[in-house]
Order: sequence, then C-alpha cells, then structure tokens
Amino acid sequence: MNPNLVPVASRFQAPAALLLTLILAGCSQGTANDGNGEAPSPAPVPVEIAMTDRGMVTATWTGTAAIEVDQEATVVAKVAGELVELLVEEGDEVRAGQVLARLDGDRLRLEMREAEANMRRLARDHERNVEMHRRGLISAEAHEVLRFELDAMQAIYERRALEYEYTVIRAPIAGIIAERHVRAGNTIAVGDPTFRITSRAPLLAYLHVPEREFARLAPGQRAEVRVDALGGLRLPARVQRISPVIDPTSGTFKVTIEIPDPDQRLRPGMFGRFSVIYENRTDALLIPRVAVLDGDGGDSVFIVNDGVARRQQVTTGHAANGRIEITSGLSDGDRVVIMGHNALRDGAGVVIIEDGEAR
Repeated sequence: MNPNLVPVASRFQAPAALLLTLILAGCSQGTANDGNGEAPSPAPVPVEIAMTDRGMVTATWTGTAAIEVDQEATVVAKVAGELVELLVEEGDEVRAGQVLARLDGDRLRLEMREAEANMRRLARDHERNVEMHRRGLISAEAHEVLRFELDAMQAIYERRALEYEYTVIRAPIAGIIAERHVRAGNTIAVGDPTFRITSRAPLLAYLHVPEREFARLAPGQRAEVRVDALGGLRLPARVQRISPVIDPTSGTFKVTIEIPDPDQRLRPGMFGRFSVIYENRTDALLIPRVAVLDGDGGDSVFIVNDGVARRQQVTTGHAANGRIEITSGLSDGDRVVIMGHNALRDGAGVVIIEDGEAR
C-alpha cells in the first residue's frame, strides 16, 4: 500500500493522519538506506490549499454601545398639592399634552377667582377714571396710579390662573411612561419628579471612535447592530451624524447611530454590537484569512506549484467573513496553503489533501 494514501474518518482528520504516515515512511526509508550511507530524502508535507477568488469585500469599523432614546423627559410638579387622580401607568403610550395626573387645586382655584374679581373691579374703576380724567376732574397722576394698579392685578390674576393650570400634570413629549414616581394620595412638593417619559423612536447609540478613523466615517453610511439580549438579533442602522470635535483626553470622536425599530423589539438600555460599513470593493482578489502568515518581515503565504511550496510576501487589504483581500503578491489562479503551514519551509515538497485523500 502506498504510504501517501491513508484513508481517514473525516476531512479535518486527514492532514494529521497523513502527516504521521509520511513521517513513519520517511523514517523507514532512512533506515533502509543506512546500509549504503545515502541521506534519506525528506517526506512531502501534507497540506490543504485554496485558490484565489474574486469577490466583494466590505470594510467595517466595529464597536459597542448601549441603545438609548433620542428624547427623554422627567415630569416634575410645578405646584404643590395632593395627587387626587392618576390617569396613566408605566408602559402606557402617551401623546404630547396628554393629562397624566391631577392635583387638588381647590385653594389655587379660589385664589384665581379672587384675583379675577379684583381685576374686574379695578377695570371698572379705570373706565370711570378715563372719563373723569378727560373732563379734568382727576389729576393725571391719580389716573396713572389706577392704571398701574390694574396692570399689576391683571398680572396677579394670570399668575394665579397659571398655577391653577399646573394642578393638571401633562406629558411634555410623546412617548412611553418609563417610570411612575408617585401614587394617588401623595402630597407633592414643587419640583418633585412624577413621571419619566421616553420617546419610542428613533433609537440611538453613541460610539466613541478613535481619531484615526475620522476620515473613513461619514453621515449616511450603512451600519448593523447585533443585540445579544435578543438572541443575536441583527438590525440595519445608519450613521446619523458625526461630531466634528476630537476629545483630546480620549482621542476619540462621537458617532451617532440611528436604529429604526418598526417592530418595537428593542428597549432603551440594551447592549448592542455595531458594525459601520465605510467601503465596499466588488472585484477584490480574496483568499481565506487562515492562509496569511504574520511575521517580522510582513505578511506572507505559501504558494503551491508542481508539488513545491514557495513562500510569497503579500500586501493585504480589508478582511471580512473569514476572507482577506490581497492587493499585491498574488494573481488569479494561485493556489495557497490554508492548512499545514507549521511544517512547511520555503521550497519544501508537499502532498495536497483533497476530500480526505492525497493528490
């Protein structure tokens, strides 16, 4: 049986099994030749290869960030009072201006009515004084004093009316009730938070990108977000805006990503993994990423021709989905080693493993 042809259970076991067989074969040959003093010839190295290919490669920048809302508002009480009616709960969707709760406004209503009555009285007095001033029966100074009193009382009435209006707590923005801080019967002071409202859309994420990427990213570029909390769900996104300022402390600039979510699957605070696509090349020369060897002299690959592996320096470009672009050093139709690098030297003989068999 030819020692170079070794059946194996699977494609992934073939290189190791065949390598062992070839090593044993080399040892036996060396033993047989010891008698005549000739040096044994090195056994060929089993390798797997792949041919260069043409296709599209996408250049992306990746980062992580929390998903946030564009608008959020904490609704605070503008007047003090007892909360007598609660109209919404957490999770309810509300529109801008919708009534959320009501405070006891009896005292403020009475103060408003009192100010209104005083304003009307002063208005009638002012009307009489206008005529009397025209006829010269009162001085100009007395007429002006009454007019100022009327203006002051009108301002008092408007302030009291506004305070009474504030007993009705309204939503400043449209969105979802994220938090309710009060209960019916609570006595609320001025400035106490009552509700927190978050807008439903758009959802945003803020990425802090190193300054070296500044020239590559631009508003409108396509992006993608993967959400671990939803089983790795992937959703399209886009770059909404880019800050023109570099933070001198961190050396980063802020990129705002907008995430459409028409099915409302995302929630503010979820963690997202973002990929921003900044370039597509449609006719790139591609090889598997595993074929490229990193070294002090730069990137290189092993090219196989006529059963011999030759090391070749290459220049790489973008990488994605397990493949990498080669911008120089290879040509169409070249065959590169993707498995078996460790045992190879420049000029070594090789045997190619295909479908579990040596060729």
